[in-house]
Amino acid sequence: MSRNRPYRNGTYGNLGRDDDYDPFGEGYGSDRYGSSQPDESRGSNRYAASQFSTSSRGPPPSRSANASANLSPNVPPPRSAQRGSETNAEREIGKVLEHVKREWPAMVENDCVPVQLALQLLDTSSVGRAHEYRNFQRSHQYLQDSLKNIVHDYHQGFNSSIGTFHKIQDSIQTSQKKVRALKESLAASKAALCTTDPELKKMHATSRMYDKVLQTLNEVDELRTVPDQLEARISEKRFLTAVEVLQNALRRLRKPELDEIGALSDLRSYLANQETALMDILVEELHEHLYLKSPYCQDRWQNLAKNQGIFNDVLAEAQALSPFHVILASIDWERSAAEDPQKNPEADTFSYITLVVESLNKLGRLEAAVDMLKQRLPVELFTVVNETINDVDQKHPSSLRGGPSGSHGLHMYGHRETQMRADVIYDLLWTLYGKFEAIAEGHRVFHEAIKALIRREGAGNNSALLGSFKELWNLYQNEIRSLLHNYVTTDADVYQFRSTPRPGMGLNGRSDAARDHLFKFSEVDAKSPEMATEYEALDSIIRAAVPGLTSNTRKGDNKKGSLAVPRSEPVTARKSTGPAYGSSQPSGTYKSLVEPSVFNMSLLLPPTLVFLQRLKNIVPPGSDLATSTLTSFLDNFLVNVFQPQLDETLGKLSDAVFGEADAFQQDADWSHVARRPIFKGTTAFFTVVTAFCRMLGTIPHDQALSSLIITQMLRYYDRCFSWYKALVTKTQEEASDAQPLRASAVLALEPSDLHDIMQSLWKADSPDLEMLKNEVGMLTSYTDENKLQVSDIIQDRDTIKSLCLLYTSMKWLSVKVLGLRHITRNEADSSRSSLPKPEKRRWTLLNDPSKATAEEGPVYLPMTQETVQSFDSILSSYEELASTSLRTLHIEVRCRIIQSLQTALSPETAPYLLEQEVTEPDPEILSLNGEMVAYDEITTRFLREKEVAFIRTGLGLLINSYLIRKASTTAPMNAKGCSRMQLNILVLQQNLKNIESGVDLVRAANYFELFDLAVRPDQGVQAIVDKAKADAQEQEEGDGDESGAGNNNKFTYDELKALVELIYSERLADAERGVAGAARRQMADTLLSLSEAMWQVS
Repeated sequence: MSRNRPYRNGTYGNLGRDDDYDPFGEGYGSDRYGSSQPDESRGSNRYAASQFSTSSRGPPPSRSANASANLSPNVPPPRSAQRGSETNAEREIGKVLEHVKREWPAMVENDCVPVQLALQLLDTSSVGRAHEYRNFQRSHQYLQDSLKNIVHDYHQGFNSSIGTFHKIQDSIQTSQKKVRALKESLAASKAALCTTDPELKKMHATSRMYDKVLQTLNEVDELRTVPDQLEARISEKRFLTAVEVLQNALRRLRKPELDEIGALSDLRSYLANQETALMDILVEELHEHLYLKSPYCQDRWQNLAKNQGIFNDVLAEAQALSPFHVILASIDWERSAAEDPQKNPEADTFSYITLVVESLNKLGRLEAAVDMLKQRLPVELFTVVNETINDVDQKHPSSLRGGPSGSHGLHMYGHRETQMRADVIYDLLWTLYGKFEAIAEGHRVFHEAIKALIRREGAGNNSALLGSFKELWNLYQNEIRSLLHNYVTTDADVYQFRSTPRPGMGLNGRSDAARDHLFKFSEVDAKSPEMATEYEALDSIIRAAVPGLTSNTRKGDNKKGSLAVPRSEPVTARKSTGPAYGSSQPSGTYKSLVEPSVFNMSLLLPPTLVFLQRLKNIVPPGSDLATSTLTSFLDNFLVNVFQPQLDETLGKLSDAVFGEADAFQQDADWSHVARRPIFKGTTAFFTVVTAFCRMLGTIPHDQALSSLIITQMLRYYDRCFSWYKALVTKTQEEASDAQPLRASAVLALEPSDLHDIMQSLWKADSPDLEMLKNEVGMLTSYTDENKLQVSDIIQDRDTIKSLCLLYTSMKWLSVKVLGLRHITRNEADSSRSSLPKPEKRRWTLLNDPSKATAEEGPVYLPMTQETVQSFDSILSSYEELASTSLRTLHIEVRCRIIQSLQTALSPETAPYLLEQEVTEPDPEILSLNGEMVAYDEITTRFLREKEVAFIRTGLGLLINSYLIRKASTTAPMNAKGCSRMQLNILVLQQNLKNIESGVDLVRAANYFELFDLAVRPDQGVQAIVDKAKADAQEQEEGDGDESGAGNNNKFTYDELKALVELIYSERLADAERGVAGAARRQMADTLLSLSEAMWQVS
């Protein structure tokens, strides 16, 4: 053991282990020497000899096989197996270590005690290990040989290590000396410091003061860079960072140590001003994005407008954006907004609004900003509407908008004009409502941002910050109502909306005349000496009270002004494009792009309803604005504004139709709408009715609106009836107190048997001879009682034409109006307060804009069961007026025939006691023929075949009957007078054949031929008696007509009696009494013979 100790602590002590060194651990044999190869020139023979000696010796044998077997499972694998690239010396030392671990395991333990093993080897007792001493020596020798081989291979490294060790040892000794000197110096310093020295205390205080000064200077240097940093952040739109920079600077400036630094006063004033300026900038930024002034907002409203219905070249390129509800759901309201320096903050409008709200909140000016938004909201909306109107005005030339200017809404538009007006109105409304929707979305995000901010900070429900959406909706109502008024109402006194408050307006909306002459700054001369003096005084007061608020450069000097003005100018240079709140506006109304008209209502409502439906999805839930009431103002508008305006417009349009000079003239374009000519006014009136019915189909049903049209239909009937009465009324010279109407009108209007007969004849499928005879008899009896005068006959052919047009117009109008008849279950009637109010959901059904411009498709007038009774009554009135006109035409031609024949048969105008033959008919007969031909031409031109047949049929029967019945009125008559009568009958018959088919006047001709037969000398009056006997004989045999009127050659007793009296009339009229007496006796005898021959008739 004594030999081992020098080895461990001797020459190779630098390889000895320290406390952490494990010579037999896994770290042994690292790669430190693994790559080193022995130098071939370095004693290869010695290496071989040592190898030979080592290998000749070999490791000592194991102590026992059992011991080897017992230890082998726990012995690690040989190192030679682990290191394939080791040298021979390394492998030998590895084998030695394995041998030691196997044979002497106690020697490899960290807590091995060599003395104990040595004592065991010296102990020769039975418990000792003296018998193993030789094995130990062999192992020791084997270890020595292996170490010698290692030394031989690595002796140079060992030598250099020894030198290095000595250097390290010298360095450690030097360091120890320096530490001792430092320790002595510290002890001396400690002793010196414990000694009291006043100068040292002063130096310490001065040092601390200098430290504070240095800190202050550093802060001043940092504060000096704040304006540049602040303006840089503001110019980059990084407002959150700008607010932090501003607030940190203000917080630093409030430190007590900086209060006495006068050089910071300008900076302090500048930052105070910039706090207000930053708030103004943030508010302006909000306005830029809330009211679509920023170019980054254009895509949003253009996309909304394109989706709602407007398509043009500008908006066609707008890319589709995500729906608002998707965007709203994607925003994380629970996290405060944060800036991303890599992105443009304005690119996303909604996130930018949340950033601005967050900035205002950090600035502590959120509530003030909300108040400013509310104050400027009316002006901003007015600006949006006004700019939109101007843009649309520039896109659509005024010459292509349809409708003449100054028509006061009374112009009826055609399809082309309606389409042009629709293009303008739709372009305006879809664009405007797209902007309104985008503005509402911005306010919703603004609302949600404030709500989330309040929730995060636990501020409770602050209604002052969350009530802006209702204010926005109220202004939307006003703007929409204003647009509806501008394009619907034509009377400026009905309604005038002002969206911006005007100076001098009272509570009732009227201007106060006493305020018109108030002082105005705009009227002051700023260059006057008095104003300059006052301004200087005011400026000095402000400068003394608030330093830095105003500039010192006003007097023209070049001194550098205060810090606030030049710093604030670049960041507050942007101004609002709209007028400032409270600024004077020339007028609160908007420019109308098209002529106002109630017909615009059908164009205005569909876009408005679509916008209101989309607005319901934007209204924040839980707000004090109920979405179910969004359309209530439309109900009020319809009842209080639109209905009176519709009534007024309908009345004016009807008055215009009624008052036209050619309203009751033939329509030049009647062939486009009817089969027969009709009045121009009728066409115009039905156009008005159709236009209104089509418009009513696009708005919610209200029975009060339908009643307005029914009222105008009734007015038109009254106007037509008045026109009818004007046609059939006698002139002022012809009229009498007894009867102002002409005979045909009296018979057509007043109820009588003749009136009923005419009705029956019109309704009959084919002419009834009996009814025709009855009509002739009743008409003749009436004219006998009421002798027709010239004033009873319509002489003007234009009047006959007008009566025909009245009939065709009333028939056409009644058929057309009947097509409008439609009964609805909706009984809403705003004129009756007792009825329940209409449901709000009725507005959701009327959102088809194509109905307003569609010319095709059915048009209806919706009515209830109650209203349709009035409608049916008016239809009956139209039908009755048409029937009255037709009856008037029917009876007028007959009255004209009777009046003409009455004049022609009168001896006063046409004597039949002639001295010579007459070869020409009476002028009255010729006039009658001409009038009948003209009458027939007019009726044929304007009426259908059925109406013409109704007028023609029975004219021959009337003439036949009247000539025979009134033959006695021609007395006295001689043979030449009878020839004249026969000529008249022939002329009438020839003319009548051109009017009434299959007609002749044979019976009248045969009647007066009996006169010729009776006056012949060879025949005499007895011929009449003989004919009567023959006729009676035939009647008894049953071959003749019972009354004698059915045969053209058979006459009744009264007719023959009148003929006998007419035969003797010439002699009865003789001046000689004897001749007249003889004739009277002969006539009595003839009548007696006649009565005997025709006893059945007597």
